Amino acid sequence: MRIVHKFAAGLVFAMAAVAVSAQWAIENSNTTADLRGIHSVDGKVAWASGTNGTVLRTIDGGEHWETCAVPTGAQKLDFRGVQAFDGNTAIVMSSGKGDLSRLYKTADGCKTWTLVFTNPDKDGFWDAILLNRFDKDGYILGDPVDGQFALWETADKGMSWSKVSHEGLDASKDEGAFAASNSALLLDEAFAIGFVTGGPMGARLFLMQVDGGFKSAKLPIGDGGASAGAFSIEARDWCCWVAVGGDYLEPNDSSGTAVFTNDGGKKWVVAETPPHGYRSAVAYESATRTWITVGPNGTDISTDDGKNWHAVMPDVARGEAADADRNWNALSLPFVVGPKGRIGKRRTVDSRR
Repeated sequence: MRIVHKFAAGLVFAMAAVAVSAQWAIENSNTTADLRGIHSVDGKVAWASGTNGTVLRTIDGGEHWETCAVPTGAQKLDFRGVQAFDGNTAIVMSSGKGDLSRLYKTADGCKTWTLVFTNPDKDGFWDAILLNRFDKDGYILGDPVDGQFALWETADKGMSWSKVSHEGLDASKDEGAFAASNSALLLDEAFAIGFVTGGPMGARLFLMQVDGGFKSAKLPIGDGGASAGAFSIEARDWCCWVAVGGDYLEPNDSSGTAVFTNDGGKKWVVAETPPHGYRSAVAYESATRTWITVGPNGTDISTDDGKNWHAVMPDVARGEAADADRNWNALSLPFVVGPKGRIGKRRTVDSRR
């Protein structure tokens, strides 16, 4: 879905008297591009992407970010998604109407790029790409074309793509996915392939069934406006998933910003204590059993599988930037990216009050 964020100043919320141990150390990205794509391969190797054909790479855990060569013809493209296999091999996805949605691949550490696929749907718009780096498969999610969500699949690490023609991909009027963080698409072949949406008719979750068709279900998130819905979904395992979102035109509105399930998506529950504003991305950190979500006005964490969220505020006394919690778009732990070249790295500290 074609979106443009209106960033607002962050609200100050009182921290709960619990351990809140997530903060971002701001890194030097050497770019002013707006970043929405981020993929951490192993914590040391990571790739980021954004406007004006921008692609960045680090191979030393974020100490240095290299500005990659711009793919030929991509100087004005907006790379909303990036998926990497290692420090040399990655695919970037641009989002735009019709043939402005493209895939480029590098195999030499981003010195050169090959155009591997261009959206053939003149009215299409790609929202997210996910690849399984341990296998050869992956998917691209696009906004509806002729009343159905566009879903493309690969079986050869992104070199060739075919359109999925399964039952159950019908879209409601003005429904779409959001290209806010490359995380509206869920891919874990052990238990789920699905995606989340939004729009005037409300948010939905689409899940592939064992017969290959898709089944959709309403999500109690967002307010049903054109700019509202579910923007990001993540799974801890087969049972416990979290979706976040809200209304990107109302970034300080905390209503309808997070839901969770503990039965594999059969029943979704609204968070009792929601994130304190619209959220564009969510991720799970298994080492600390912590969910982390980010957006324009701040960062929140949950240690009870999405039931309650607590705002993370910068601690200037520890050397944290005063705005380290806010103006973020996308997550791939331990990294986070945002507008104007913002890149942060997860810092774990004991902030118990």
